[in-house]
Amino acid sequence: MTTVPPPQDPQNPQPQQAPNAPLIMHGQYIKDLSFENPRAPQSLIEQTQPQLALNVQVTNRQFDAKTFEVALSIEATAKTPKDEPLFVLELVYAGTVTLGEVPQDAFGPLLFIETPRLLFPFARAIVANATREAGFPPLNIAPVDFVALYRQQLEANAGKVPGVAGGPVGHA
Repeated sequence: MTTVPPPQDPQNPQPQQAPNAPLIMHGQYIKDLSFENPRAPQSLIEQTQPQLALNVQVTNRQFDAKTFEVALSIEATAKTPKDEPLFVLELVYAGTVTLGEVPQDAFGPLLFIETPRLLFPFARAIVANATREAGFPPLNIAPVDFVALYRQQLEANAGKVPGVAGGPVGHA
């Protein structure tokens, strides 16, 4: 049996979201995007197998008690076997979120695991498109283990969630 939601008033549309949702995404956006192709067109002619270095980080900035900007930073550097740069890509892809009525110890997992999981597919597509448009094969980043990344951040910050006001929070 399926239930049909009540019709909405076309004069006063209401967004469809759960009243007690633990996380509400307000918007996502490119905050910063940089692509350097220093050896073009030579790098495109040679077509050597690059050595790729990839770095992914998650940060946040708190606006009020429950509203945050979560930023997913991706840096990718490709070099030739002779250590000459092929390309350097830097992307900061962010989203603004509001946390629902959740306990303080849920803030960290929601901000550093769940929100990046929502942002990642879009950031991954931007990276793939940017490398393809620069003349390289698209760089398809493998899925990121945001749980492991979060645990590393907790260890580096003595058990405190970076960017969140309040005391220490429990480990995920």
